[in-house]
Amino acid sequence: MYQKKNVTCIIPTRDEAKAIGLVIQGLKALHNEDGSPIIDVILVCNNGSTDDTAMIAKNAGAKVVHQPQFGYGIACLTALNHARSSDILLFIDGDNAFRATQAIPLINAVAMGADLAVGSRNLGCMARGAITLPQRWGNWLASQLIQFLWHQKVTDLGPFRAISQQALKQLAMEDKRFGWTIEMQIKAIQMNMLVEEHPVDTFNRLGRSKISGTVRGTIGAGVGILSMIAKLRWRQLRYGTPSLTDSSQYRGKTL
Repeated sequence: MYQKKNVTCIIPTRDEAKAIGLVIQGLKALHNEDGSPIIDVILVCNNGSTDDTAMIAKNAGAKVVHQPQFGYGIACLTALNHARSSDILLFIDGDNAFRATQAIPLINAVAMGADLAVGSRNLGCMARGAITLPQRWGNWLASQLIQFLWHQKVTDLGPFRAISQQALKQLAMEDKRFGWTIEMQIKAIQMNMLVEEHPVDTFNRLGRSKISGTVRGTIGAGVGILSMIAKLRWRQLRYGTPSLTDSSQYRGKTL
């Protein structure tokens, strides 16, 4: 509970046995000034793991749900079916690339009225090798396309983020694979939502990435992101989806 708002953390995972225990431990250590936990529920979606991810997560105190169909988006959607009563939804990866303490500014931003708070890796510090060159280039390209098409500055598509339940319902998320994060950001812009960026630091992940760690994953992520941009732009042009042009609605934060 944070400022009388129920908080659920969603962690989509596949074969993260090396890291998931540390991630959950960090989240459980987040407390308010009165000593009460900030995160009410830690919800891990086991996305077809072949290792002990699910068992480790359960033993560490997380609620575990299962989705055998591979895909970042469908893992998030599956977990969300079990978090409908939460006021604030926090998303973090299960690879220990982020530090749980930096979730507090994201949660606080939503508690204070932001619809979406994105943890920007580019505004924070990055360990050497934490993000590959193709990831950096793809992230830059997607951010530039958003700025060109929607006149909105975005510095990152980072998966570490918080959003209000009300805003998430309005976005009607659809993507089941790699376009999940950018779908959320573009739809929030189109719907004139209040979006903030906060710096988060990035560390080398534990274990091999299912996206940047393989050629197939890297290409698939790139295609998924670019196709999502094209689809949402096409819908806007055809159906007249409102676009945010007032930059005062976007607040980049440096802490």
